[in-house]
Amino acid sequence: MVIEIPRGNFLKRGSNGHVDFISPLPCPFNYGSVPEFLGLDGDLLDALVLGPRLPLGTRIRVKAWGAVMLTDRGMTDDKLICCERSPTLREREDVLRFFRFYAKCKELLNIWRRRPGRNACDGWCDATQALARARPRNDSWKGSPIEF
Repeated sequence: MVIEIPRGNFLKRGSNGHVDFISPLPCPFNYGSVPEFLGLDGDLLDALVLGPRLPLGTRIRVKAWGAVMLTDRGMTDDKLICCERSPTLREREDVLRFFRFYAKCKELLNIWRRRPGRNACDGWCDATQALARARPRNDSWKGSPIEF
């Protein structure tokens, strides 16, 4: 995966590198994407790495232990949860708590931007389920077909 938002950063960047928004709160995880896969929203498959801050642009190979099923504007937007070792129950709960809060914030942002659709955190699933929903990226992909 590639780190697009280092832990503690306030800038939310998309896979194209452009700033989507400036968060009032720092990102609690290293957040990025898996360049080889596309999620159901047509953008690169999202992933986060638990642990210490990693620099912007870091390419890291790390195991995905699960995924958070997020719905953004009615579209499934899986987030792989990666770590050097299996996340503790507390870490899993913290990740879910963050994404429940994030979904509420994104709902408000989407209302302000006049972008309809359901926003919610639909829980935790196995990483293999999220990867099964993803599709391999090919050379014809030119970026997300959806404006975020």
